[in-house]
Amino acid sequence: MKIMVSACLLGQRCKYNGGDNFSERVAAFTRGHEVIAVCPEVAGGLPVPRPPCENVGGVVRNVTGESRDREFREGAAKCLTLAKAHAIDLAVLQSRSPSCGVKQIYDGTFSGRLIDGAGVFASLLMENGFRVLDAEEIDEIR
Repeated sequence: MKIMVSACLLGQRCKYNGGDNFSERVAAFTRGHEVIAVCPEVAGGLPVPRPPCENVGGVVRNVTGESRDREFREGAAKCLTLAKAHAIDLAVLQSRSPSCGVKQIYDGTFSGRLIDGAGVFASLLMENGFRVLDAEEIDEIR
C-alpha cells in the first residue's frame, strides 16, 4: 500500500515551532508500506520555525495577522500533485493542523478552541477522491 503521511508524524522537525509530532502508532502502521512523507507548509515555502497559523474566516493567517494563505494553498497543491503521481492509497495526516487536520481545526482565534472542519491540504485530498485518515484514527483500521 502507498501511504502519504504528514512528515511531522514520522519525526521530521517541520512543525511551526521547530518540533515534530512523532507517533509510534503511525510509524508502526506504515511499516512495510511505501511511505511518502510530506509537509505542505514547508512545501509552500514556509520556514521552520514559523509563527503559528490558523484559518481565520477562510484565509490562513499567522498569529500576527499576516496572510499565509498563498503558501498553504501552494504547498497543498504541490503535495496533491505528489499524491497523484504516486497514486497513493491512503493519507494519514496530523490532527487539528491548518494544513492536515481531517476532522477538526483550530477556530482562528488562536485560543486553542477547536471546530469541525478540515485543513487546506486534507480538504484538497478529499475533494480529489483520496482516502484520508486523521492520525488519531489509526487504531480504528488496524
